[in-house]
Amino acid sequence: MEKTALSGLTLVELQQVVQGEGLPKFTAKQMAQWLYAKQIFSFDEMTNLSKAARERLDSRFLVGRSRPVKTQVSADGTEKYLFRTLGGDYVETVYIPTDDRATLCISTQVGCRMGCKFCMTGRQGLQGNLSVADMLNQIYGSPHFDRLTNLVLMGQGEPFDNTDNVLRLTQLLQAPYGLAWSPKRITVSTVGLLGGLRRFLDASDCNLAVSLHFPTSAQRAEWMPAEKAYPIERVVEELKQYDFCRDLRRGEVRLGNHQRRLSFEYILFKGVNDSEQHARTLVRLLRGLDCRVNLIPFHAIPGSPLQGCTEAEMKAFRDRLTQHGLFATLRASRGQDILAACGLLNTAGKKGEAS
Repeated sequence: MEKTALSGLTLVELQQVVQGEGLPKFTAKQMAQWLYAKQIFSFDEMTNLSKAARERLDSRFLVGRSRPVKTQVSADGTEKYLFRTLGGDYVETVYIPTDDRATLCISTQVGCRMGCKFCMTGRQGLQGNLSVADMLNQIYGSPHFDRLTNLVLMGQGEPFDNTDNVLRLTQLLQAPYGLAWSPKRITVSTVGLLGGLRRFLDASDCNLAVSLHFPTSAQRAEWMPAEKAYPIERVVEELKQYDFCRDLRRGEVRLGNHQRRLSFEYILFKGVNDSEQHARTLVRLLRGLDCRVNLIPFHAIPGSPLQGCTEAEMKAFRDRLTQHGLFATLRASRGQDILAACGLLNTAGKKGEAS
């Protein structure tokens, strides 16, 4: 009989497990605390459960946790981990320490179906969605779990191509029986899949990052195939119906607590999306949104005609945006020497590497 992972189950679902195994009802809360408040990898570590209970659970279920099968450390302190999924695939996770933060960037899928032409994960294609247990494992399996301050769902995959599991993940991380994290510590990235985006905005107060990269629909469609199904103008108009909108004169706006942050990710490509006209078009597109633009250096990938901008060119583009009233920041490149930087994650062929 194939064992089911308990990691990823809610407290109510754990209560059903306990009932089905004939264990005391309070065991479910104990299990939830072990699974989500502490970094455990085996039932033996659930020391306030009886030995008989631990043995019964171990015979029928998995905790759903494992350590990385490979770790790489960058010269700048960034670390990249290779995790094996419960289904036998592999995903990459990146740990990014700074002076005041420790951010973990996790994957939501094995590969990605979005096909962005400047991304190594897009070249991999999609092998499948990650389960909640697989996503949680990247967090709890991190060697620096106790230091984590922020979580970003910006690794391999499109989170809103796996919306059910992503929403469950964020809810478990915020649960009082778990880490009880504030939603302000969690950021979810998307190219703009509208169905999942709407569900996320209605159900979650976590931060949102939209992978924009090009200010016009025509140019975006050339490099990002998802644009054809989810035009960026529609995505922006949708966002203006929520609590990111500054201009309430537009009509009825669904207001939230205005604590979640909205950002747009914009990789700068030399001679492609970095002109004064591109800056002006970007300002017009995002006018009325309370947001920021994160400017990201391009990390060259094999066979791509695209080139990155210099730091001076990136600063000049940032200054153009700020002069027009759009808040923009430069994101530092981290982990490029271990292929951990933005757009470089790819686990094609990793099964042989991990064995």
